Formats: sequence, structure tokens, C-alpha cells
Amino acid sequence: MSAEHRIKELRQKLNYFNHKYYVEAAPVVSDYEFDTMLRELQDLEALHPEMADPNSPTMRVGSDLTNKFRSISHAYPMLSLSNTYSLEELHEWIGKVRAEVGDDVEFCCELKFDGSAISLTYEGDSLHHAVTRGDGTRGDEVTENIRTIGHVPLVLQQPSGLPSFEVRGEVYMSYPTFDRLNAEREAAGEQLFANPRNAAAGTLKLQQSQVVAKRELQFVPYQVEGQQLPFASHSESMESLRKWGFPVSDAMRKCLSEQEIDNYIEYWDKQRHEFPTPIDGVVIKVNSYADRRKMGRTSKAPKWAVAYKFKAEQALTRLLEVSYQVGRTGAITPVANLDAVHLAGTTVKRATLHNADQIAALDLRVGDMVYVEKGGEIIPKVTGVELSCRAEDSQPLQYITHCPECGTELVRYEGEAKHYCPNQSHCRPQIVGRIIHFIRRKAMNIESLGEETVELLYDNRLIADMADLYDLRAEQLAVLPRLGEKSAANIIQSIRSSKEVPFHRVLFALGIRFVGETTAKYLAEHFHSMDAVMAATREELIEAEEVGEKIADAIIDYFADEHNRSIVERLRKAGLQFEAEQRQTVSESLAGLTFVISGSFADHSRDELKALIEAHGGKNLAAVSGNTSYLLAGDKIGPAKLQKATKLGVKIISEQEFVDMIGGEDHPVVEPAKEPEQQPTAPVQGSLF
Repeated sequence: MSAEHRIKELRQKLNYFNHKYYVEAAPVVSDYEFDTMLRELQDLEALHPEMADPNSPTMRVGSDLTNKFRSISHAYPMLSLSNTYSLEELHEWIGKVRAEVGDDVEFCCELKFDGSAISLTYEGDSLHHAVTRGDGTRGDEVTENIRTIGHVPLVLQQPSGLPSFEVRGEVYMSYPTFDRLNAEREAAGEQLFANPRNAAAGTLKLQQSQVVAKRELQFVPYQVEGQQLPFASHSESMESLRKWGFPVSDAMRKCLSEQEIDNYIEYWDKQRHEFPTPIDGVVIKVNSYADRRKMGRTSKAPKWAVAYKFKAEQALTRLLEVSYQVGRTGAITPVANLDAVHLAGTTVKRATLHNADQIAALDLRVGDMVYVEKGGEIIPKVTGVELSCRAEDSQPLQYITHCPECGTELVRYEGEAKHYCPNQSHCRPQIVGRIIHFIRRKAMNIESLGEETVELLYDNRLIADMADLYDLRAEQLAVLPRLGEKSAANIIQSIRSSKEVPFHRVLFALGIRFVGETTAKYLAEHFHSMDAVMAATREELIEAEEVGEKIADAIIDYFADEHNRSIVERLRKAGLQFEAEQRQTVSESLAGLTFVISGSFADHSRDELKALIEAHGGKNLAAVSGNTSYLLAGDKIGPAKLQKATKLGVKIISEQEFVDMIGGEDHPVVEPAKEPEQQPTAPVQGSLF
């Protein structure tokens, strides 16, 4: 069998398997079989680049190259929907519809998934591009990110018979995925997403589709747009989408009366709490396309559809006490402990209070009857006090002044809403939290260790910090509860294997405040070694991509601490990777020169230009300063950078002038540096990305 034939065969099979898994929830092959075929296809495509296809199943994995979103005009405006929160208003709208198109009008009721709207354009039955709603007229092209979503067919399961058409739908994140993502962000010391809607929207705009692929976004269609569509109604269009391979919701219903619509709303207002995905209402649409054309639209919304929004559920219960949790960064989080109350399908006993300012604003007092809400927010929160129930002898709540774990006096940094325990070296939750962060998959990936085992090792005084992990011996672990010789050997082997983890993940694993996974990667690319990061001044740190003053100060504070420096030195002696893989050097023609790049360019991407600068001995800076040698300017250059360069007398050069500096147009382009090669990750069946 020829390579071309095998590639086509594998693509067809894998597309079918993806559809069965993601859309029909009926996998037909094992994870191992799927992975084996996917890797075979990846290998064949690498050997035959002439057969590249942007809609190959291998594109589900995403890329680690930075995307640059371009703005695209919508062929058909992406309008908003009119909202109502009352059945009375909904009935009035139904009456207006009947007055305009007749009493026998048929409606379609659909669940309103709470995510981010997207428009998918298909040409020749293959995905051509994907665009966000934007301002309704223009949006950002996020095609590479959308290709990573398993629920989106890259190639239709059946021919559509249409040269081109658009599918409008919602990209959303399930509750389990949201919980996992926030747990990872909390462990990394990053700000948590407030709800799945924000998480989905933020993920769509990420610059690396490889990261998007790991976030397990989902998609549901709700509209088809195009010229001369072969459908007489919305329900017909949805059935066609289902045949073509789209994950059309089974919850859609056709309704003829107000009572049927009311029943649908009542049912889903209760059932939504059992649903694994966020639903914030019901959309009621006129089914007939002919009726829709009669009704038309306003400048903002169609007249033939309306969204009934569910009310945020609220409960009244008693505040029993306020407890305080200590995170790995020392941040103190106050928690309201409540009389158990049923809310949004779950029993709530605890709710977040965020910080001292919120407690003061609510004037909370122990014993108060408080309102707890769980609307768009996943974590219940206290939203108010029922003052009519307050006891006359109640006293204002006094926020703690000392750490509840170690007794150290708390501090509140300028510009921060939270209080912190500064005792990083001797406060148990901070120490254990940092070690748990260190072992996580995106950090050192010491997979045989879990949170409970870390606590067990700490409580048995076998480890007091992350560096102690590399001094452990199997015989020390085998005698501990729940372990044994086999588990002990696995843990030791995982610790040894972690020494091969690349430098940027080691830097992330240290748990420096505000230094998340992406920032650590930028720091590694900019400074190349741990020694360079440790020695960098505040100004030099700010020159790195994505590093602002707050992050720079946090890095300096971390390495100014003697205890932290001691841990870092012990990790060095243990054999961890403290240097980034160096880029290939072509020449030293730019040695000693620094460049800031701004704008878009005709012949090179910004990443290619950065790679060329470093390959010829130069250095890239993120911001123009007195140390900048050249501002490499393209089209649509940032006005602030141009103004500052002019003010400081920094020489401004064009793309062609830069190419001349490194030897002319025919000089080979150096590929941007990529992360050290790892096993390919795919959205395989039954596994997390």
C-alpha cells in the first residue's frame, strides 16, 4: 500500500472514530488502538509533508507555535438575542409572533449553553475557518484552536451538497473540566476562572493551540447560515447537521403552545443542576424559515427568537463561623461555614468570602442569616445579609491578624486585596503546597507521588522542602502506611526521571509567585539559564516577554530569600536541568545588539525574526529602552513603541534593512525554537488531554 493511500485511509478511520467518541459517545476502538493509528499517521505526515492537510486528525493535538489572530468580517452578522426573565414577557413575545405570522406558528426550544459564540465556515465539506463573535460584524479567526475540539467535524461525515455554509454554535467547558483547570491554576498560584463561560472564552483566545487542546473544550451548533440552504425550517437544518457529524443537542423540542414552552422551561430549570455542562436559559425560536423572513430583525437582534434566562438561585441560611485557609503562596482565604442548605442541585455548607474587604462591605457577623448564591459562579458565595434577622447583641466580625496555622503575624502588600502569611519556610500548608505544586504533571511530573503521599512524607519528617525529594531512598518509603516496596520503587524511579524535565518546567516548578507555566517558558527563552534569571535586575527581567513589574518583583524577592537559594542549589546538585536548550547559532553578526520587534511583516513572522536575531548573536527585548539598539518596525507598528524609540533616539529599521544586516534575502531562515520533543498528546478516547 502506498503512503498516500495509507494516509488517506488513516485520516478517514480516525475521523470516524473521533465522531463516534465525541459526538455519539459510543467509542468503537480502544485508546491503545486509536493512539497507535494516530501516531502512525503523524509519522507518515512527517515523512510526506507534501500531503499536509489542515483538517487532518493530527491537527486535534494543536501546535506550540504562537498564533496571530487576524480579524475577519462575518458574511452574515452575528446578532445577540433579546433576553427575558419572566414568563409574562415571554408570553407577550409569543403573542406578537402569532399576530404577525399566524396562530399555527411552530416554535423550537433549545438549551442555552453558557459559553462563547463561534462561526464555522465550511467549504467543500471541510472546515475552512472559524471566527469569534467579536462585535457582531468582525471577529478574530481562531481556526487552529477550534481544530483541537473533538466535537467539531473537520470533514463532514456525509456530503452536504453545498459549496459553502456557516455553522453558528457555542464553545463551552464542562463542569468537570472547569474544576480540573481551576485546581491546576490554584496549584500554580494563578488567578482562578470565575466560571466555565470565562474559561471557555479565555481558552479560545490563547496563543498556543497545543494548550487549547488540553483544555477539553466542547461545541454545540445552534444555527446554519448560507445562500440557498436546502431547509424549510430550523429543525430540518439541525437534523442535517446531525447527519453531517455535528453534535446537535438531543434536548431540542418543537412546541406549538405556550403551555408546552412553559413546561419545557420548568423542566430544564430543575434539570440543569444535574447537567454536566453550564446552561443559563432556554432559547425559543420560530421554526419556519419563511416565518422568520416575514418577521426580520432589528439592528441588534432577530425578532423571531428570544432567550429566557434562568434566575440565579439564591438561598438563605445561617453563618455559623468564618474559618481561614492558607495557600501555598501564603494567601489567606476566608471561608463562610454555614448551616447546610440545598442550592442549585447541591448541598452547600461552605462559601467563599474572598478577602477582608468583602467581609467589611457586607458587615458580616457570626450568627447572621446570609444570602448564598450559585448563579454563574461555580463556588458558592455570600452575597448579602438579612438584617431583619440580626440579633441585637451581634458584633462585627474581626478579621484575623495572625496565621491560623503557624501563628505568624499577617501582612497585606500594597495593591493586594488578600492578607498573607510571610512565614514561607515554617508554615505547613505553604511548604506542603509548594511540594505538591513541584510534583505536578506540568511541573516536574513526578507521577507516582500524590498529594496524600507528600503529606505523609512531610508528617514523617522525610521531606521538609522540594529538594529533599532527591535524597529519598526506597527503604525509607517502603515501611510507610499504604506504600510498600513496589510503590516505593516507583516513586524513586519517577523522581529520577524528573531530572530530565526541561529547564522552563523546572523554573515553573519552583512555585515563584505569579510565575505560571507560560511566564516560565518566556523567562527560559529569554535568559536561557537559572543563573541568568537569578542574577537579573528588575529592569532586565521586565525585558522578557510577559514579565511586568509585579512578576519581576516576585522573582527578585524569591531569589533574595536565602532558604530559597539553598533549595535551588540543592536541586542543581541533584542534577535538574538548569539551562535551556540553546538555539543554533549561525553567526555573530548581531553580537552585542538588542532588538525590539513591532508590527507585522511581509516575509517573516515575528517568531522567525526573533529566531534570526538570536541565531546571529543578537538579543530580543520586549520593550523599548535606552538599551535598545534597533526597533525593527513592520506595518501597524505600536504607536507607544514608535514614540518611545523616537524620544530615546533608537534607530528604526525595516524588515529589508534587517535582512541586509544578516547577509541578504537568500540567507536561510532559522526556525523558531520549540519545546524539547515529547510524546505526542492527542485527544484520545477515555483519557484527559
